[in-house]
Amino acid sequence: MYGCETWSLRLREERRLRVFQNRVLRRIYGPKRDKITREWRKLHNEELNDLCFSLSNVWVIKLRRMGWARHVACMGDRRGIFRVLVGKPEEKRPLGRHKLRWEYNIKMDLQEVGCGGMDWIELAENGDRWWALVNAVMNLWVP
Repeated sequence: MYGCETWSLRLREERRLRVFQNRVLRRIYGPKRDKITREWRKLHNEELNDLCFSLSNVWVIKLRRMGWARHVACMGDRRGIFRVLVGKPEEKRPLGRHKLRWEYNIKMDLQEVGCGGMDWIELAENGDRWWALVNAVMNLWVP
């Protein structure tokens, strides 16, 4: 998960990460024996979530991305990383679906919380409001 703060995840990639995590948890916890039929069966996703109290990989990525967004917003627009992550590409993109940008993911994360109409850069520059928002996101995503 090194460098996951800058990943632009699509829904398809998020689903693949969830499937991978459930596969690993199934391997760790193994099958379960049914008390009535006495047969072995795979654990369901809900049972895996009850056994494992850690956050999913997607939630960790989103939380780390929110922390990195605050760091980038406080850098200012003269720094190279700010221009790369927030700036718009100047050259023409190929035909087809446009590539997701990092800033779009930040805006989608804020929409999930209910702050979609706000400017994320102004919100991130105010540290108290930003960390209150990140804590609210954390409370929403805890299983």
